[in-house]
Amino acid sequence: MSALLIAPHILAQEASATPSATSKPGGLNSASENTAAEAYYNFTMGQLRERQFEITASSEVAQESVEFYKHALELAPDSAVILERLAEIDAETQHIRDAVQTAQKALVLDPNNIDAHRLLARIYVRMLGDMSAGQVQPENLAKAIEQFEAVLQIDPRDTEAALWLARLYRFQNQPANAEKVLRGVLSHEAGNGLAIEQLSRLLIEQDRVQEAIALLADAAHASGSPDLNDLLGDAYSRIKDYAKAEAAYREAVEEEPDDPGHRHGLGDALLAQDNYEPALEQFEKLSQLEPGSAENYLRISQIERRLGQLDQAESNLLRAKQLAPGSLEILYSEALLYQDQGRYGDAIKVLSDAVTGIRSQAGEAGNPGALAILYEQLGHAYLAQHDYPTAIETYQEMEKLGGEYQPRAEMLLIDAYRQSRDIDRAIAEARKAHEANPKDAEVTIALAMLYGEKSDTAAASSLLRGLLNGGKSDGEIYVNLAQAQERGRKYAEAEQSALKAEQLARDNSAKAAAWFMLGAIYEREKKFDLAEQQFRKILEMNPNNAAVLNYYGYMLADRGVRVDEAAAMIQRALKQEPQNGAYLDSLGWAYFKQNKLAEAEDFLRRAVDREGQDPTILGHLGDVYLKLGQTERAAETYERALAEWQKALPADYQADKVGELEAQLKNLKRRLAQKAVPETAKPQ
Repeated sequence: MSALLIAPHILAQEASATPSATSKPGGLNSASENTAAEAYYNFTMGQLRERQFEITASSEVAQESVEFYKHALELAPDSAVILERLAEIDAETQHIRDAVQTAQKALVLDPNNIDAHRLLARIYVRMLGDMSAGQVQPENLAKAIEQFEAVLQIDPRDTEAALWLARLYRFQNQPANAEKVLRGVLSHEAGNGLAIEQLSRLLIEQDRVQEAIALLADAAHASGSPDLNDLLGDAYSRIKDYAKAEAAYREAVEEEPDDPGHRHGLGDALLAQDNYEPALEQFEKLSQLEPGSAENYLRISQIERRLGQLDQAESNLLRAKQLAPGSLEILYSEALLYQDQGRYGDAIKVLSDAVTGIRSQAGEAGNPGALAILYEQLGHAYLAQHDYPTAIETYQEMEKLGGEYQPRAEMLLIDAYRQSRDIDRAIAEARKAHEANPKDAEVTIALAMLYGEKSDTAAASSLLRGLLNGGKSDGEIYVNLAQAQERGRKYAEAEQSALKAEQLARDNSAKAAAWFMLGAIYEREKKFDLAEQQFRKILEMNPNNAAVLNYYGYMLADRGVRVDEAAAMIQRALKQEPQNGAYLDSLGWAYFKQNKLAEAEDFLRRAVDREGQDPTILGHLGDVYLKLGQTERAAETYERALAEWQKALPADYQADKVGELEAQLKNLKRRLAQKAVPETAKPQ
């Protein structure tokens, strides 16, 4: 709003600009002077009433202000100043149409009346609609921009107008114009936090994240602004530099500890780094700041599930469900929790009910996106129960959704056939998908890896080499090629492919993938020192890599080397994934090597509950029973292991282990038979 109480000489000058019938050339006559004085009096009284209205919000006072302004305007009809103030009080009392018409009249008289331009800009902004919801009227958007542009033309240093104009340019998808305006503000107000914030968001939207970080880092440090630190955290998160994101969010939290937004950013950054306990602390504080938010209890539950605190996770999930009973994400998390608890029937019921609910609400077509998520997890639940036919039917239902969901359903269906050990059917489905989309790299890789599972290294290699094109993806292709060659026991070739992947690796993730593959190949070749070197390189880069901790730990424990160190590594892996069957087996086997038989039995039984079709795990449990003197249970478990070995995929089958197991079982059965012979029947 412009300053009140305009000087009388301004009105006098405006009055003299349009001579009356009684005026004399060269100046005001006595009648004109009296008219100007009376106009000034009414104008001043209108301003006083306007100020009083701002204090009291009295409609009667507002009307008095309008009457005074109108009377002043009758005496000085060509006064742009009076018109602008009348437009202002009209706007304040929500007489928007009158305000617009009056302000436009003021601009006809004085195109450079900046207050009239500002008023119209504010009016058009209020008439835009809900910008956050995208419900903006294009006509009013264009009018608001026009008025803010006029304000800046008159006063290029009007920061408020510039910030509004930049925001509207961004909404109108004119990022270049918005950037120009914002950089103009920063040229004369280098530390303007709002301009820095807007420009940073603009740069991030354009994927110019490093430019945004450069702009924000100095500004956030200099100002200590929690909002700028929060935005800096967002920028670092965008490029997945979560450690720096965490540091930025922490500064924001220190400045405004009760602001939920900063804590959400900090919690998410900690989660991205698998720092579960510190993340849990943040979301627990958020649950106090936002007791009605289901999301916080959901995040707490998800973290507790990752920490293996399943009872607490269920309790917090129930609180989330009470606050948001229809949330698909909560239902999904509930199913995952039940699966971790081994309650597969409950998980299936939750997911099946959700599917039925969506179909009943939205008709047969349902909500494809939601249904795809539910079908995928429902299939996983059936697979966990080893109910392969129903899992396959579920993925076939997902496939019927068509569109973008069909390719994902095809991949899940192929994997379900693979898990059921029907490798030929899996290959047939993959070949069908490949024939339909021969240029789809994901499908090609899936088919190649299936050939690898069947130890058809030549077919796998041919498909994978066909994807090599000198591009960024070549490193990943060489890792897949190494894996297929390793599965086919072509270890020398696999080494070369993994080394090529290492040469092409451009980031830490790609390097870790190549090193892990090399470590696995060296382990297969019994080059254990070389394998250790690869695994240690990964752990130096990421000490919490669960897959490496487990593989490395198992490799040591299986050989009986540094078993205490091995057990400690596997425990760290299991802390991150408490329900992982392979990790449970590794720790159980390490305990066996330490002669901690009770602990070994506990973990191996839990592993069998998860991976009951894995012959290696069954063999380990049989060894524990044998050492405990439970020979009958050992024999039964060995028989189960042998039966699973006979169903193993070609690449998994290990003839030496099968031979050892058969010999061991034969001796064990002989001992059991001898034990069963009565004393009287034995030869004298």
